[in-house]
Amino acid sequence: MSRIQLALNVDDLDAAITFYSTLFQAEPAKVKPGYANFAIADPPLKLVLLENPGQGGTLNHLGVEVASSEVVHAEIARLAEAGMFTEEESGTTCCFATQDKVWVTRPGNERWEIYTKLADTETFGVSPQRLGDEGDGQRICCSSTAPASDDSTAAPTSCC
Repeated sequence: MSRIQLALNVDDLDAAITFYSTLFQAEPAKVKPGYANFAIADPPLKLVLLENPGQGGTLNHLGVEVASSEVVHAEIARLAEAGMFTEEESGTTCCFATQDKVWVTRPGNERWEIYTKLADTETFGVSPQRLGDEGDGQRICCSSTAPASDDSTAAPTSCC
C-alpha cells in the first residue's frame, strides 16, 4: 500500500493533534516531543505534524510512503533514469523511525521523499539542515548531509 505524506509545521502540537484527531476521526499513530503522525485510512494519508513555532500553517515537505525497500529502490532507479536528481538514504534514522528513502526536489524547491519505515526508534534522528541558499528559514528533514546533533532527544524544529 502507498499513501501520500503531508508534513506540516505547527505552532502548538497539542492543539494540532486535537484538531486533526477531530477532522479525520483518528488518533495519532505516534506522538513524541515536537512530533506526531497520523496513519489515516480514509482518505489514505500519512499526516506528519512538526512543532515549529513561528512556522505554523506552512508546508514542511511532501512524500509518498511505500510498502517496502524494494519499492524505494525501484523508485531510485526510475527517477535516476528520468534525469531527476535523487538523494538516497538507506537505514537512516528520521522522525523516530529507521527508514529507507529517496529525496527529489522540484525546481520550486518543494522537497518530496519516497520512503518506507523499517522500524520505530526512540530518537528523532540527525538534525535538520537548511534548504538551499535562499535564506527562507525553511528546514528539510533528516538529510544525510546534515550535521549530527549532540542531543538526539531534543524536540525537532522541523522535519518529517
